[in-house]
Amino acid sequence: MADPAAPRPAPRPVSWEPAFSTLGCPNAGVREVARLAREHGCTGVELRCDPPEGLLTPRTPPAELAETVDLLDRAGVRTRWLAGYVRVADPGVTDTECLLALAELTALAAEVGAVGIRVFPGADRPGPEADARAVRRLRAAAPQAADAGTSLLLETHDSHPGGADAARVLSAVDHPAVGAVWDVLHTWRAGESPAESAVLLAPWLRHVQVKDAVSRQDPRPCLPGTGAVPLDAVPAALTAVGYRAHLSLEWEKRWYPEIPGLPQALAHTARALGLPDTWAAPGH
Repeated sequence: MADPAAPRPAPRPVSWEPAFSTLGCPNAGVREVARLAREHGCTGVELRCDPPEGLLTPRTPPAELAETVDLLDRAGVRTRWLAGYVRVADPGVTDTECLLALAELTALAAEVGAVGIRVFPGADRPGPEADARAVRRLRAAAPQAADAGTSLLLETHDSHPGGADAARVLSAVDHPAVGAVWDVLHTWRAGESPAESAVLLAPWLRHVQVKDAVSRQDPRPCLPGTGAVPLDAVPAALTAVGYRAHLSLEWEKRWYPEIPGLPQALAHTARALGLPDTWAAPGH
């Protein structure tokens, strides 16, 4: 029998596979995206789907989709997500319009083997009506996503920035094909610590986006580890809830063209998180 007074072994360190969003390389084609992934050891990529400038859209020809899959596969990108822009709590669109847009993204996800489709809340104001609208639409779209082998992932964003906000919706949807994307900036700006957000989102957590910013009041991007977001607390928070998937750098080069390029930001990311330097290109 083990001695209960004996010191317990330290928990084994957890490593997460690196990923990035194509938001960080807005003018790159799929060959450049594949090259960046290969050079930085990223096994996951979030593919923006915002017509007309997204890397992929529901109107992308089949031949281009096949080339995308082939190039990413050969670059070692085993996991893909669609970074969609559907706003499931938006009162400015009908249920029919929202569900049609989700169906198109679901079909696209099936074509490229995407494990998840990012969606936004997007309500004009938070509250019970916005929650109910998001729940109704996500619940209606979930079976089709499940049949396609993908998931709908609600991001902590805009009208629902906190883990508590997303958890209200996801607990009511209660479907295995609906989960969460934790954007660590937005939950922190909403007043949650990384530990609090991780616990709130744990039952639904499928994907994590990391980024840094000047302050809670000023969301302009900073190279990871140089701003105010407590990124160094994220690994412990994820370890505590048993998260074992990807950490993805969402570098907002598309919205802030003056910031450094994606390779420099990738090189900072692992250091900011206190992890092995997986993101840095060889010899960086």
